[in-house]
Amino acid sequence: MSGGGRCNFTNLYVEAEHFLSNNPHFCKSALKAYTPEDFISMVEAHGIEYEEKKHHQLFCINSSKDILQMLLTQCSDLGVELRTSVEIQKVLKQAQGSSEQRFELLLDERDQKNISCASLVIATGALSIPTLGGSGYGYELAKELELPLITRQASLVPFMFSDEIKDLCEQLSGLSTPVTISSNNKTFEESMLFTHRGLSGPAVLQISNYWRPGDVIKIDLLPNMNAQEVFIEEKGKQSRLTLKKYLNTFLPKALVLQLESLWWPSHKDHALCEISNSELKAIGANLNQWSLKPSSTEGYRTAEVTLGGVDTDALDSKTMEAKEHPGLFFIGEVVDVTGHLGGYNFQWAWASGYSAGLFA
Repeated sequence: MSGGGRCNFTNLYVEAEHFLSNNPHFCKSALKAYTPEDFISMVEAHGIEYEEKKHHQLFCINSSKDILQMLLTQCSDLGVELRTSVEIQKVLKQAQGSSEQRFELLLDERDQKNISCASLVIATGALSIPTLGGSGYGYELAKELELPLITRQASLVPFMFSDEIKDLCEQLSGLSTPVTISSNNKTFEESMLFTHRGLSGPAVLQISNYWRPGDVIKIDLLPNMNAQEVFIEEKGKQSRLTLKKYLNTFLPKALVLQLESLWWPSHKDHALCEISNSELKAIGANLNQWSLKPSSTEGYRTAEVTLGGVDTDALDSKTMEAKEHPGLFFIGEVVDVTGHLGGYNFQWAWASGYSAGLFA
C-alpha cells in the first residue's frame, strides 16, 4: 500500500525531528543503531531496484512485493518458522524463576499446542486500516500487563468537512495543487488533494499529525507569493484583467472558479483596477491564509498510522524491552513513536525491530 504500491521503504535523512512522541528523544538510539544505509545494503544485496524521489524518499522501482519477498527470503535463510492464521487467546506471564519460559501463548483450541518462550516481541502494528489487519491487540496486551498507554488517534489521515467547504471539495474532487499548510505552529509545503469527502494529499496527511479536533488549519494557496502585494501592484498597472483570469495563471482554473463564487462573487466581471484596495487585500489574505475547521478526519479506516501507543517511559530505548517485564519487547507502530509521511515509519519499524532483535 505504501508509496502507491511501490513501498516507500525508507528515507535517506532520518532525524528525530521527523517523529512524534511524548518523549522525542526515545527513538534516537534505535535510529542510530540501524540506519537507512543498513536497510539499503540489504535491499541492494537482494538485487532490488529502487529510486530516490522528492524529500529523499526511496521507492521500489517495481513493486512493494520485492520488499516482502526479500524479508521472507531472509527469514527462510535464517530458519525462521512462520505460523499464520493462528489466533492467540491470551498471553500469560510465567512465575519468576525461569528465564527460559517467561511467557506462554494460549492458542485457539483449533490450533496447535500452546507456545512457551523466553522472549516475546510485540510487533502487531496499530489500529490503522483494519481491513488490512490493523488492530488494537498490542494495546490490549500492554494494558493486561499494566504498561501505560498514550492516547491513540488516527494520523496521516484525510480531513472531512460538514459545511459549504464539503460541497466545494466535492466539486473539485480529484484536483491537486501545491500549498503550504499549517496547524499548531507546524507547517508543511506539499501538494493538497480535493476529495469528495474533504481534503487529502501529502500536505494534509502531514499536518493531520498535529491537528486536534476543533483546531483550525490554515492553507496558503499561493506559496511564496504575497497575494495582497501582487494584487495592488497589478492594479497599479491599470490592469483590465479580472481576478479570475489573473489567478488562472497561478492556480487550476476549476479551483479559481470555485474561489470566485466563495470570495468575490460581486466582482466576477470587474477588472482588477475596478476593485478597491481593501477588497483586494481581503481576497489576497484569504488566498494566503485560508482558514478551515475540519469536522473530523476519515478515521482509522484510511489513516496510514496511529498516533500514540505504548508509553516509551515503560521501555528501554536501546533494547525496546519493557522495564518491568524482562523478555517482553514492543516495536514499531504499537509504540508511541510516529513518523512523518515519507518512509519514516518504515525506518522506525526496521530500526526498533533490529534493536529488539539484538536482545530478544
